[in-house]
Amino acid sequence: DSELRNDLEKRLKLLPPSGVIGPDGRIQEWLKPYKEPDPQHRHVSHLYGLYPASLITPESTPDLAEAAKKTLEVRGDDGPSWSIAYKMLFWSRLKDGNRAYKLLKTILRPTLATNINYGAGGGVYPNLLSAGPPFQIDGNFGATAGIGEMLIQSHAGFIELLPAMPDAWLKEGEVKGLKAEGNFTINMKWKNGKIIQYEILSPSPEKVKIKVNGELKETTSSKL
Repeated sequence: DSELRNDLEKRLKLLPPSGVIGPDGRIQEWLKPYKEPDPQHRHVSHLYGLYPASLITPESTPDLAEAAKKTLEVRGDDGPSWSIAYKMLFWSRLKDGNRAYKLLKTILRPTLATNINYGAGGGVYPNLLSAGPPFQIDGNFGATAGIGEMLIQSHAGFIELLPAMPDAWLKEGEVKGLKAEGNFTINMKWKNGKIIQYEILSPSPEKVKIKVNGELKETTSSKL
């Protein structure tokens, strides 16, 4: 399929970049810095480079990461459950665990509302299905993914343990079976915000870069 690949490579070059800092210091949403009719709109699709992609990271593109923060500050935390979950994922990628935790609490607040709410929505029904409202499975899946991103991240070329830990979780905790890119399985324990025990498992032993308690090092995974 080399012909198709070559064609796609040419077309990719025609796409606008995913991260352009506008005159106001935020990630620019459109090709030009148009005035926003709704600055707190629930969609933040122009931060695709931050999540789910890995084009914007605090380590490799700090200026774009700061611009993404400004974008999120202006957009605000309100929205239906899927939007709250997305913002939780964005703040996790920006390593702000307390802001991500605030959004998690918002998406988990009890509600019985079933009216369509595009503004200050969120919440969960008694059966733990996410309320948009009404029901939105995106909120359940997105919040679950957000919790995972708070505990481990592996999109920037290394596995980082506890990259976006909120103060509320720092004292003590344990998690097993989290998956990282490259088909690695992570088990770990922490106390007072520090990893005290961890293991990296994979189908066969492999060298892997890992960031533990702020230190980046290379190790070899254990066989599953």
